[in-house]
Amino acid sequence: MSNILVLPLIVPIITAALLVFLHDYIKLQRIVSLVTMVFVAITSVVLLQLIQTEGILRLDFSGWAPPFGILFVGDSFSVLLVLTASIVTAICLIYAFSTIGEEREKHYFYPFVLFLIAGVNGSFLTGDIFNLFVCFEVMLLASYALIALGGEKVQLRESLKYVLINVVASWMFLVALAYLYGTVKTLNMAHIAQRVAEAGQDPVLTLVSIIFLIVFALKAGLLLFFWLPGSYSVPPTAVQALFAALLTKVGIYALFRTFTLMFPLQPDITHTIIGVMAGLTIIAGCLGALSGRDVRTIATYNVIIGVGFILLALAIGTEEAMAGAVYYLIHDMIAKAMLFLLIGTMVMLTGEIVVKKMNGLIRNYPLFGWLFFLTMCALVGIPPLSGFIGKVLIGQGAIETGSYVLLALGFGSSIIVLYSLLRIFLASFFGETTISEEDKMPIPRGAMVSFVLLAICMIGLGVGAEGIAIYVEDAAYTLVNPSVYIDAILNTNK
Repeated sequence: MSNILVLPLIVPIITAALLVFLHDYIKLQRIVSLVTMVFVAITSVVLLQLIQTEGILRLDFSGWAPPFGILFVGDSFSVLLVLTASIVTAICLIYAFSTIGEEREKHYFYPFVLFLIAGVNGSFLTGDIFNLFVCFEVMLLASYALIALGGEKVQLRESLKYVLINVVASWMFLVALAYLYGTVKTLNMAHIAQRVAEAGQDPVLTLVSIIFLIVFALKAGLLLFFWLPGSYSVPPTAVQALFAALLTKVGIYALFRTFTLMFPLQPDITHTIIGVMAGLTIIAGCLGALSGRDVRTIATYNVIIGVGFILLALAIGTEEAMAGAVYYLIHDMIAKAMLFLLIGTMVMLTGEIVVKKMNGLIRNYPLFGWLFFLTMCALVGIPPLSGFIGKVLIGQGAIETGSYVLLALGFGSSIIVLYSLLRIFLASFFGETTISEEDKMPIPRGAMVSFVLLAICMIGLGVGAEGIAIYVEDAAYTLVNPSVYIDAILNTNK
């Protein structure tokens, strides 16, 4: 049954390749791409159940047993993220059906989205660090195309910056891989962890781990986020939502895997650096959200705040904090997709991006307005919505370890998130409406469906947190006990 581990990667790739030849058949592309994502989501649910009954799953490609071959690994942490990414992508596709435009649909929008999610899922599931690099590149190549799709001048300018930054990060990744392989003579993550534990994490390996930290920090938007606000503001709304929900999360996932599994032995150095970077990221994100004048800038800085908050848990390092990080990662993927879809729809309805130039939207679109309010409450962490459980658990972990500065930064950021989004809500939805009855545009049906589905996910994740608690607790246990992961991979009789 472990063979199904490869499906979240291979099915989107095969489907994307087929859709390239169907670029004129738009309705067929829509149906096939949506069915593909639903299939991947169902596969992820099956994998989660298998992990509970059989333990961590492993798939050895070509029959080469670890540590000699490439492999995929499914534990609760990785598969929960695959499931969430697939659900969010399916909902963003529903939004795109009625908003992206036929011109972009004919220019391979759906194949690029499927290649993107294939790279994302592959990054979550791989057990080989070089294969992580390969999956990163698949994801990034698709994102290069999506960020420039449409060919507008501002898109091309921002895509050039985005490509250059990621090329530099990829080069640094390869350099770190070369030094790592030269030192431990393996690229299997579990085997690296075993070799590092046997030999000790000497200064060379600590330096290599810091290079990985810089690379993944660039990918995640951890402190080194100067490329993010512009890059996330210029693509079409559906693409913005996908980027905000998925791309930084792959970098965050890589950081968690690297510093809980492969390089956990010098926390005084590595985890302290991560804690400092996470704190500074939160501060910078808060300043950006407070100073932003347009809705897209405010939304992108809220992404940065979320990155910093999640990585506080890695710096804290307790099992409780790790469980909070898993909860919050799932929440953040859903809520950030919702925020960007709502913001993009506001821009579409008003033709404006500056907060002060939007007024009275709630009079014409009452359900839309209260969905924005719901999203704001979820992002702030108001119970019983999706952000509450993760924040409480990370806070408890901070108190347990005496990390009161991190605790203050994390929960202080909630006030800034509330203020920045409340400013949009009060300015844009209340007051004298700027849209006359003649100029009023209907919100596309597909867009409203996507809003409602994401809202159900946010409410369900909060109210039904106990339903996924067993998987989250298993994920947190594996993160703080890397020997569980190592034994599952290097046991060749499995």
